[in-house]
Amino acid sequence: MIAGSVEELWRYPVKSFAGERLAKSLVESCGLYGDRLHAFEDETKTGWDRFVTARGIPAMLSYRAELAGTEDAVGEGDCAVAITAPDGERLRWDEKLLERVQTLTKTRLSMKTYDGQAEGLMGVDDSPVLIVSDRTIRRIEERWGKPLDPLRFRANLLVRLSDEAPDELEWIGRDIAIGSARLRVDKGCERCSMVTFDPDTLERAPSLLRLVNEQFGLTVGAYAAVATPGTIAVGDAIRLL
Repeated sequence: MIAGSVEELWRYPVKSFAGERLAKSLVESCGLYGDRLHAFEDETKTGWDRFVTARGIPAMLSYRAELAGTEDAVGEGDCAVAITAPDGERLRWDEKLLERVQTLTKTRLSMKTYDGQAEGLMGVDDSPVLIVSDRTIRRIEERWGKPLDPLRFRANLLVRLSDEAPDELEWIGRDIAIGSARLRVDKGCERCSMVTFDPDTLERAPSLLRLVNEQFGLTVGAYAAVATPGTIAVGDAIRLL
Protein backbone atom coordinates (compact mmCIF):
# COMPACT_ATOMS: atom_id res chain seq x y z
CA MET A 1 0.00 0.00 0.00
CA ILE A 2 1.03 3.65 -0.42
CA ALA A 3 1.54 4.85 3.15
CA GLY A 4 2.36 8.44 2.29
CA SER A 5 5.19 10.50 0.85
CA VAL A 6 8.47 12.15 1.78
CA GLU A 7 7.75 15.70 2.93
CA GLU A 8 11.25 16.75 4.03
CA LEU A 9 14.69 15.16 3.73
CA TRP A 10 17.47 16.08 6.17
CA ARG A 11 21.16 15.27 6.46
CA TYR A 12 23.38 15.99 9.46
CA PRO A 13 27.04 15.77 8.30
CA VAL A 14 28.34 16.48 11.83
CA LYS A 15 26.71 14.69 14.74
CA SER A 16 24.84 17.17 16.99
CA PHE A 17 25.35 20.12 14.64
CA ALA A 18 22.41 21.58 12.74
CA GLY A 19 22.04 19.99 9.33
CA GLU A 20 20.88 20.69 5.80
CA ARG A 21 17.59 20.24 4.01
CA LEU A 22 17.85 18.28 0.76
CA ALA A 23 15.78 17.80 -2.37
CA LYS A 24 17.16 14.29 -2.89
CA SER A 25 19.86 12.03 -1.53
CA LEU A 26 21.72 8.87 -2.32
CA VAL A 27 21.02 6.25 0.34
CA GLU A 28 23.95 3.92 0.95
CA SER A 29 24.12 0.84 3.17
CA CYS A 30 25.24 3.12 6.02
CA GLY A 31 22.42 5.64 5.54
CA LEU A 32 22.00 8.93 3.70
CA TYR A 33 25.14 9.92 1.83
CA GLY A 34 27.29 12.01 4.20
CA ASP A 35 24.93 11.77 7.19
CA ARG A 36 26.76 11.77 10.54
CA LEU A 37 29.97 11.63 8.55
CA HIS A 38 31.84 13.36 11.39
CA ALA A 39 31.57 13.35 15.17
CA PHE A 40 33.34 14.66 18.24
CA GLU A 41 34.43 11.96 20.64
CA ASP A 42 35.79 11.43 24.12
CA GLU A 43 38.59 8.90 23.63
CA THR A 44 38.44 7.83 27.29
CA LYS A 45 35.03 6.23 26.67
CA THR A 46 33.71 3.45 24.48
CA GLY A 47 30.50 2.57 22.68
CA TRP A 48 27.75 5.16 22.40
CA ASP A 49 29.17 7.02 25.43
CA ARG A 50 32.20 8.06 23.38
CA PHE A 51 30.13 10.55 21.38
CA VAL A 52 30.22 14.13 22.61
CA THR A 53 26.83 15.61 21.73
CA ALA A 54 24.51 18.53 22.29
CA ARG A 55 23.05 16.73 25.29
CA GLY A 56 26.13 17.91 27.15
CA ILE A 57 27.05 20.88 24.95
CA PRO A 58 23.80 22.48 23.70
CA ALA A 59 25.77 25.18 21.84
CA MET A 60 26.79 22.52 19.29
CA LEU A 61 23.31 22.90 17.80
CA SER A 62 24.13 26.48 16.82
CA TYR A 63 26.76 25.25 14.33
CA ARG A 64 25.38 24.29 10.91
CA ALA A 65 27.04 21.68 8.70
CA GLU A 66 26.53 20.91 5.02
CA LEU A 67 28.42 18.96 2.40
CA ALA A 68 30.48 21.16 0.11
CA GLY A 69 30.52 20.56 -3.64
CA THR A 70 27.47 18.30 -3.80
CA GLU A 71 24.67 20.50 -5.10
CA ASP A 72 22.44 17.58 -5.99
CA ALA A 73 23.33 15.67 -2.81
CA VAL A 74 23.51 12.29 -4.51
CA GLY A 75 27.12 11.46 -3.82
CA GLU A 76 28.90 13.25 -6.64
CA GLY A 77 31.88 15.52 -6.10
CA ASP A 78 33.70 16.60 -2.97
CA CYS A 79 32.48 15.20 0.35
CA ALA A 80 34.15 17.96 2.37
CA VAL A 81 32.04 19.57 5.07
CA ALA A 82 31.34 23.30 5.22
CA ILE A 83 30.42 24.59 8.67
CA THR A 84 28.84 27.89 9.64
CA ALA A 85 29.56 28.98 13.21
CA PRO A 86 27.01 30.93 15.30
CA ASP A 87 28.81 34.19 14.50
CA GLY A 88 28.71 33.44 10.77
CA GLU A 89 32.34 32.37 10.40
CA ARG A 90 32.81 29.66 7.78
CA LEU A 91 34.86 26.70 8.93
CA ARG A 92 36.00 23.27 7.81
CA TRP A 93 36.39 20.00 9.67
CA ASP A 94 39.85 20.86 10.98
CA GLU A 95 41.86 22.02 13.98
CA LYS A 96 40.39 25.51 13.91
CA LEU A 97 36.91 24.08 14.42
CA LEU A 98 38.20 21.77 17.13
CA GLU A 99 39.68 24.74 18.99
CA ARG A 100 36.35 26.58 18.88
CA VAL A 101 34.26 23.64 20.08
CA GLN A 102 36.84 22.72 22.72
CA THR A 103 36.17 26.05 24.46
CA LEU A 104 32.63 24.82 25.17
CA THR A 105 33.66 21.87 27.36
CA LYS A 106 36.32 20.63 29.74
CA THR A 107 36.15 17.16 28.15
CA ARG A 108 39.15 16.65 25.90
CA LEU A 109 37.71 16.29 22.41
CA SER A 110 38.94 14.37 19.40
CA MET A 111 37.56 14.47 15.87
CA LYS A 112 36.39 11.36 14.07
CA THR A 113 35.60 10.96 10.37
CA TYR A 114 33.76 7.76 9.48
CA ASP A 115 33.98 5.50 6.48
CA GLY A 116 30.53 4.00 6.52
CA GLN A 117 31.32 1.45 3.83
CA ALA A 118 34.20 0.07 5.90
CA GLU A 119 32.85 0.59 9.40
CA GLY A 120 29.23 -0.36 8.83
CA LEU A 121 27.67 2.76 10.35
CA MET A 122 28.59 6.40 10.68
CA GLY A 123 28.22 8.38 13.90
CA VAL A 124 24.63 7.24 14.43
CA ASP A 125 23.00 6.04 17.62
CA ASP A 126 21.18 3.06 16.14
CA SER A 127 19.92 2.12 12.68
CA PRO A 128 21.04 4.73 10.14
CA VAL A 129 17.76 6.26 8.90
CA LEU A 130 15.33 7.98 11.26
CA ILE A 131 11.71 8.49 10.18
CA VAL A 132 9.10 10.74 11.84
CA SER A 133 5.61 11.33 10.48
CA ASP A 134 3.47 14.45 10.38
CA ARG A 135 0.76 12.58 12.29
CA THR A 136 3.11 11.94 15.20
CA ILE A 137 4.19 15.58 15.26
CA ARG A 138 0.55 16.74 15.28
CA ARG A 139 -0.35 14.43 18.15
CA ILE A 140 2.51 15.68 20.28
CA GLU A 141 1.74 19.29 19.38
CA GLU A 142 -1.93 18.90 20.32
CA ARG A 143 -1.11 17.39 23.70
CA TRP A 144 1.71 19.83 24.44
CA GLY A 145 -0.49 22.76 23.50
CA LYS A 146 2.30 24.61 21.71
CA PRO A 147 3.69 24.82 18.16
CA LEU A 148 6.30 22.12 17.66
CA ASP A 149 9.28 22.33 15.33
CA PRO A 150 9.80 18.82 13.88
CA LEU A 151 13.55 19.52 13.74
CA ARG A 152 13.69 18.90 17.49
CA PHE A 153 13.53 15.21 16.56
CA ARG A 154 16.36 15.33 13.99
CA ALA A 155 14.75 12.89 11.58
CA ASN A 156 16.26 12.12 8.18
CA LEU A 157 12.81 11.63 6.68
CA LEU A 158 9.82 13.71 7.70
CA VAL A 159 6.92 11.92 6.06
CA ARG A 160 3.30 12.82 5.34
CA LEU A 161 1.02 9.86 5.99
CA SER A 162 -2.09 9.09 4.01
CA ASP A 163 -5.29 8.96 6.05
CA GLU A 164 -5.56 5.18 5.95
CA ALA A 165 -1.88 4.45 6.62
CA PRO A 166 -0.68 3.03 9.95
CA ASP A 167 1.64 5.08 12.15
CA GLU A 168 5.38 4.72 11.52
CA LEU A 169 5.82 2.64 14.68
CA GLU A 170 3.43 0.10 13.16
CA TRP A 171 5.90 -0.34 10.30
CA ILE A 172 8.39 -2.06 12.60
CA GLY A 173 9.37 -5.45 11.16
CA ARG A 174 8.35 -4.47 7.64
CA ASP A 175 10.11 -3.07 4.59
CA ILE A 176 9.27 0.19 2.88
CA ALA A 177 10.18 1.23 -0.67
CA ILE A 178 10.98 4.89 -1.34
CA GLY A 179 12.33 5.99 -4.70
CA SER A 180 14.84 3.34 -5.74
CA ALA A 181 15.77 2.50 -2.12
CA ARG A 182 14.31 -0.08 0.20
CA LEU A 183 14.42 0.29 3.98
CA ARG A 184 13.74 -2.20 6.76
CA VAL A 185 12.04 -0.59 9.77
CA ASP A 186 13.72 -1.95 12.90
CA LYS A 187 12.53 -0.24 16.05
CA GLY A 188 11.19 2.90 17.68
CA CYS A 189 13.48 5.79 18.58
CA GLU A 190 13.87 6.32 22.31
CA ARG A 191 14.20 10.02 23.06
CA CYS A 192 16.49 11.98 25.36
CA SER A 193 16.97 15.58 26.49
CA MET A 194 17.95 16.64 22.94
CA VAL A 195 14.26 17.19 22.13
CA THR A 196 14.00 19.84 24.84
CA PHE A 197 16.20 22.29 22.91
CA ASP A 198 14.59 24.65 20.43
CA PRO A 199 16.72 24.15 17.27
CA ASP A 200 16.82 27.91 16.59
CA THR A 201 17.03 29.57 20.02
CA LEU A 202 18.42 26.65 22.10
CA GLU A 203 15.81 27.55 24.72
CA ARG A 204 14.97 24.50 26.83
CA ALA A 205 11.49 23.06 27.31
CA PRO A 206 11.72 20.18 29.83
CA SER A 207 7.94 19.80 29.70
CA LEU A 208 8.23 18.36 26.19
CA LEU A 209 10.40 15.45 27.31
CA ARG A 210 8.04 14.79 30.23
CA LEU A 211 5.14 14.64 27.80
CA VAL A 212 7.00 12.33 25.42
CA ASN A 213 7.86 10.08 28.34
CA GLU A 214 4.42 9.99 29.96
CA GLN A 215 2.20 9.84 26.87
CA PHE A 216 4.41 8.36 24.15
CA GLY A 217 6.55 5.91 26.10
CA LEU A 218 9.61 8.06 25.36
CA THR A 219 9.42 6.85 21.73
CA VAL A 220 9.00 9.19 18.77
CA GLY A 221 9.72 8.04 15.22
CA ALA A 222 11.18 4.82 13.86
CA TYR A 223 14.67 3.68 12.93
CA ALA A 224 15.27 1.88 9.64
CA ALA A 225 18.19 -0.01 8.14
CA VAL A 226 19.00 0.10 4.42
CA ALA A 227 18.01 -3.13 2.68
CA THR A 228 18.63 -1.85 -0.86
CA PRO A 229 20.66 1.31 -1.57
CA GLY A 230 19.17 3.83 -3.97
CA THR A 231 18.04 7.43 -4.26
CA ILE A 232 15.26 9.12 -2.29
CA ALA A 233 13.71 12.48 -3.17
CA VAL A 234 11.18 14.82 -1.60
CA GLY A 235 7.73 13.90 -2.91
CA ASP A 236 8.55 10.21 -3.40
CA ALA A 237 5.75 7.84 -2.46
CA ILE A 238 6.33 5.48 0.46
CA ARG A 239 5.19 1.95 -0.24
CA LEU A 240 4.63 -0.29 2.75
CA LEU A 241 5.62 -3.82 1.74
